[in-house]
Amino acid sequence: MDDQQIRQWLQGVKRIAVVGLSDKPDRASYQVAQYLLQQGYEIIPVHPRIQSVFGIPAVRSLGEIEGEIDLVDIFRKSEDLPEVVKEALQVGVKSIWVQLGLENEAAHKLAEKAEIPYIENRCIKIEHQRLFK
Repeated sequence: MDDQQIRQWLQGVKRIAVVGLSDKPDRASYQVAQYLLQQGYEIIPVHPRIQSVFGIPAVRSLGEIEGEIDLVDIFRKSEDLPEVVKEALQVGVKSIWVQLGLENEAAHKLAEKAEIPYIENRCIKIEHQRLFK
């Protein structure tokens, strides 16, 4: 996807499920989710071991989320990506973003086969700041 496509895509996103969102302020997932909240996105924390982040109740898995999910932003190890992408596809997410430093060919192929937008090894916060300055 080129910059214009990413910009248009992000303008249509409202609800973002953040898989692996930490409740620790020093973690990248926390800082990225906080930025996304400040930009007006609805955040859904997805983590099996936390209760809430930013006062928002967390869910243990994507399957526990009610309603549509526009984007899944993934903060998990690269080897975990295929399982997370499979779950995301099962619940009908519209797009997937895999954070900076993470990539997995099998996960990418799953999203490609499902014909949904998929970006990996890029930070949504960095890209959003660059594209919407």
